[in-house]
Amino acid sequence: MEMIYGVKDRPKAGRLVLFALQQLLAILAATIAVPAVVNSTVFKEFGYNPNLSQSAALFGAGVGTIVYLLFTKFKSPVFLGSSFAFLGSMISAFAGGISMSLGYLGLLLGALFAGLVYVVIAVVVKFAGTKWIDKIMPAVVIGPTVAIIGLSLAGNAVGDLFASGYYGPAELTANGYVMNTTSWLCFICGLVTLGVTIACSVYGKKMMKMIPFIIGILAGYALAAIFTGFSYIEGAEAMRIINFESFKNLSQGSAWYPDFTFLTAFKGGYNAGTNGSIAAYIGSIAVAYIPVAFVVFAEHLADHKNISSIIEHDLLEDPGLHRTLLGDGVGSVAGAFFGGAPNTTYGESVGCVAISRNASVITILVTACMAILAAFLAPFTIFLASIPNCVMGGVCIALYGFIAVSGLKMIQKVDLGDNRNLFTVCVILIAGVGGMMLSIGQVSIRGVACALILGILTNLLVNVRKSNAETAEAENAEADTVAQSDATDEAAATEDGE
Repeated sequence: MEMIYGVKDRPKAGRLVLFALQQLLAILAATIAVPAVVNSTVFKEFGYNPNLSQSAALFGAGVGTIVYLLFTKFKSPVFLGSSFAFLGSMISAFAGGISMSLGYLGLLLGALFAGLVYVVIAVVVKFAGTKWIDKIMPAVVIGPTVAIIGLSLAGNAVGDLFASGYYGPAELTANGYVMNTTSWLCFICGLVTLGVTIACSVYGKKMMKMIPFIIGILAGYALAAIFTGFSYIEGAEAMRIINFESFKNLSQGSAWYPDFTFLTAFKGGYNAGTNGSIAAYIGSIAVAYIPVAFVVFAEHLADHKNISSIIEHDLLEDPGLHRTLLGDGVGSVAGAFFGGAPNTTYGESVGCVAISRNASVITILVTACMAILAAFLAPFTIFLASIPNCVMGGVCIALYGFIAVSGLKMIQKVDLGDNRNLFTVCVILIAGVGGMMLSIGQVSIRGVACALILGILTNLLVNVRKSNAETAEAENAEADTVAQSDATDEAAATEDGE
């Protein structure tokens, strides 16, 4: 795919700000969703709210991305945001009646453990190279895995399409979503957002073609705001889609700065609760985070293979997989230090690069700086948070769909007439779409990771005999070469003797 702006290109200032805002909107929902999910889940399971700050998570994503860019020598146009893979690990940090400060400290320690896994793998890659990775994860494995990353998010996008920012998600039954007035209006707003986004990308000229998400979101938000305006008429409350109540916090003296994780973590007064001791608690954190880090490594590899195919430059070679791993690992630690959640490369960011055809790393850098500044600007943060789910759902249908299509494009040149390749792709797609999930102790291996692991094992299994045949063929070829060499030497010796 030909990029309008390459990795090293620098768009003009006005365009640069718009491109960065588009990237920020693309990653916003997922980044702030992680702390929100942890807050609600811990409250339901353990009876108290850790109150992780969504603004701090946004700040941490910005810092983590800058760290990543530094390690990758500003050659990889990828944004890092809060990782959903560590949700279970983060929730376990608050289990057992421990004190709030120890729970927050557990988040920092867990991110450090996960970061160390990345560092270790990076060192191995640095000295052993990447050929072993290419062998166990060829295109026939990586392609459908990338497709699963997009397909696994499809349910979220469709669910958001029927959800408002005021009433929340629509009720889902066995026969589908319950379609009341609010659901229908949300559905219309989502479709308008999607339609405007597609129209701008396909028929737009110049800038309009490069910022389809911003225009689509603004169109959907404007329509939702009109519906919400009518909802204040008596009897029309069902038309309320946007929750403007959050703006009242500005007049009530709400804090204009993020509640950083390390501020609570370093307060002291650590109580290990029912875990018995601090050492036992640290051990439980290590068990909860380290295995997940190995799983996220596989997703890291898939994302970088995907963006490499989009920008037509192998990032695993330049700047090198060891650098992307170090950037992701250290960036995760930095992100968690401020926002609690380890970071990971975002498929939404990759999709945004592909659709806008803007691979400029400077855009990613400005996006990171914008995320950091936004964390301190309560009006801006509240406005972003007020964008209704249905509007973001319309955008995400395009984003997640493009991730899935990118993965399928990777297997275009794979011979699916060969049953070895066919079975590998089948296993990955069905395991991923089916939502296969395994729980081993405190560790949960979810859809994408399960599909990838099963795909790797399948690919190795179906190619065992092929590998043996290739080895025998290589040995025979070497033996023939040696025999020819001996024959040549013998002939030369005979001629010399004559």
